[in-house]
Amino acid sequence: MNTGTTDEPQSALETRGLEPVPDAGRTARTRELFPTWVAANISVLLLTMGASLVVAYKLNFWQAIVVAVAAPVLSYGLVGLIGIAGKRGGAPGMALSRAVFGQRGNLLPGSLIWVARWGWETINAVTGAYAVLTVLDILFGIKSNTFLIIVTLAVFVVITFAISGLGIHVVQKCNKYATFLFGAFSILVLVYLVMNTDWSAVFHQPAGKTSLMVAGTGMIAAGGVSWIPSAPDFARYLPRNASAKAIVGNSIGGAGIVVLPMVLMGAVMAVSTPDLASAADPVSFLGEILPMWIAVPYLLIALVGMLLINSMSMYSAGFTAQTLGFKIPRHWAVSVNALISLIFGGVLMLVATSFMGSFIAFLSLLAVAFSAWVGVFGADMLRRTEYDAKALLDTTRTSAYWYKGGFSPAAVIAWAIGLVGGLMFTKSDWFTGPLSGNNPVGEYGLGWVATIVISGLLYVVLPKPPVVAAEPSEANEASDPAKSPETLAV
Repeated sequence: MNTGTTDEPQSALETRGLEPVPDAGRTARTRELFPTWVAANISVLLLTMGASLVVAYKLNFWQAIVVAVAAPVLSYGLVGLIGIAGKRGGAPGMALSRAVFGQRGNLLPGSLIWVARWGWETINAVTGAYAVLTVLDILFGIKSNTFLIIVTLAVFVVITFAISGLGIHVVQKCNKYATFLFGAFSILVLVYLVMNTDWSAVFHQPAGKTSLMVAGTGMIAAGGVSWIPSAPDFARYLPRNASAKAIVGNSIGGAGIVVLPMVLMGAVMAVSTPDLASAADPVSFLGEILPMWIAVPYLLIALVGMLLINSMSMYSAGFTAQTLGFKIPRHWAVSVNALISLIFGGVLMLVATSFMGSFIAFLSLLAVAFSAWVGVFGADMLRRTEYDAKALLDTTRTSAYWYKGGFSPAAVIAWAIGLVGGLMFTKSDWFTGPLSGNNPVGEYGLGWVATIVISGLLYVVLPKPPVVAAEPSEANEASDPAKSPETLAV
């Protein structure tokens, strides 16, 4: 994939920031999205969430299968749909969002999404550090202590910063290799579980409530929902004539091929090891359940997955920081999130008493925070098929996306009401909305769905500024997508 301008195609460092990619530089293929979303899900936390379906949600194996299929289809279907905006505008998601909310209005959802990313990156950094500590314990008998926690967390964050700072070319290349490695060792773990699991106990688990089955789908889908605003970031190098169907299909397929087996493995493991769902350390249990010759390489590969997940998140966070007014190059904007995840990660590892409790509570609120933006931006995509590159970068009153005082009233109002409405239906260990019980939305854990519906419908019915026609640029005129060869076969 070409990640820079056309005159520096071999550079490992991506220097492009918020500015849209010219047509001549859009040489990516839709099939490259498949390993991208595979890598975004290489997380042992999926095992723990799969265990939670059995232990906390009381679901049986067959219900877990339905959840493990439905969650990635729903969440990464939305990832793929919003990713279409990336090939339309060639810019990061939060830059394109300026066309919807206005130059100043975009600061509101942008700030919330940026802060939410701090939590997501912190969770992943902590999980990666736990993986290192577990390997040290298995191989050398070195027990965790405060100094070792700080060192492993710092090393993890520094490596993450290095990968994400270099840009999309390096991230995509790492994703490709990690996909093959993780796939091979996942098959090995699956074979081991098939041969060493008491399947009679697995299949005799009683069925759980339908409401908890839907809520479990939402819990697992929340991770995918958090990637939706970032979807255009990884699709911006696609040509304008890229297949929308292929973008959605590769997004769902890449995520699903990881989520389904990981969640099911966790559900199977929980039958014999129910403590897995509530472990204070979400990684060390692998060293107890699996033999060392499988556990160690699997943990190391999972560590690589955590690095890539955080690298992808920080890569997008760098763009978000730029849209918030940080006047620094993208690769340095990444450092802000790296420092924050280091500080918060240390607090979580040294102070928090329940990792999974904190994680699931965070997921429920994370999904709502991102969904408010998704509802408005997605509804806007129904009427907007192109973006004005000049207006996206012009943050002054002369911008075509300035609207009223820098705000698009329809978008900001719909976003704010959708956010508040969704929170009212949400229940977690940290927050309980007044409408979270005694109704299907609250009972089924559909606060994030309510957020998308409320914000999206409000935006559709509210009066909006007219769509700004994109001004043709020299870069775009130099490469007519209608005349370019089809390079996007799946």
